[in-house]
Amino acid sequence: MEYLKVQFPGGLRVDAHVREHIIRTDQPVKSGGENSAPAPFQLFLGSIATCAGFYAVAFCRNKGISTEGMVLTMNIEKDPTTGLIREILMDLKLPEGFPEKYEKAIIRSMELCTVKKHLENPPECIVTVSY
Repeated sequence: MEYLKVQFPGGLRVDAHVREHIIRTDQPVKSGGENSAPAPFQLFLGSIATCAGFYAVAFCRNKGISTEGMVLTMNIEKDPTTGLIREILMDLKLPEGFPEKYEKAIIRSMELCTVKKHLENPPECIVTVSY
């Protein structure tokens, strides 16, 4: 069964169609794109952060804790030799009144992120061509 379909609407834009949604991507102007959408790698990093954020929201919802004012930020540390990311650093700014007794628990919850789990045990990627 087809999970998603990728189409090429022009320039360096590449769109993924998932269910009734379109995930649009483009490249920055310096890379020849129009910068009309995030680059695929930005979406990759965004998927890690939004997945962790989902688990934080679910934790708060389960405990009846407001998420108003809660913000998750991400920074990356690159290996200067390879240019690849060495560390992904996420910081969750907790909402006012968040119970201190749940600080470690919300971190454990965020570490359950399915995207992160797939990075720990990556699937094999198989590419084929057809006509």
